[in-house]
Amino acid sequence: MATRRTSFDKLQRERAKRAKQAAKREERQERAAARAEGEDGESVVDIDEELSAGELMQRLEDAHVRFENKEMDFETFEEEKRALLERLAALPLD
Repeated sequence: MATRRTSFDKLQRERAKRAKQAAKREERQERAAARAEGEDGESVVDIDEELSAGELMQRLEDAHVRFENKEMDFETFEEEKRALLERLAALPLD
């Protein structure tokens, strides 16, 4: 019995899928580079800034609101949330 060959349509779908993945990867890298340079105006958590627990919680709430209003993408939201929660966990307990 002969083996079946991949259909041309399937090959085209696979190529389109790979092209879409490459475009998304490139867009993510561009956004990350822009964030690192502070160009896209999104708030980036400043590690050197001293903040109280209340101020950190307020920034976390602001990040949630901006994400819900679609002012920031999920990756940026998760990155900012992680940084804020790490800083909050590092604060001494009173």
